[in-house]
Amino acid sequence: MTDLEKKTLYERQMKLLQTFLDHGAITRAQFLKSSGDLKAKMFPAPAGTKK
Repeated sequence: MTDLEKKTLYERQMKLLQTFLDHGAITRAQFLKSSGDLKAKMFPAPAGTKK
């Protein structure tokens, strides 16, 4: 997957999470946890660096 594809997918997923939050389907805590997990999975820190 190219960097552009990753970025596009990440943006789509974040928009979906925001929609869930806006409509009360998830809590703010769930949104923050899910968005953090998504970012870590899509854009992992380079080896040898702290998160």
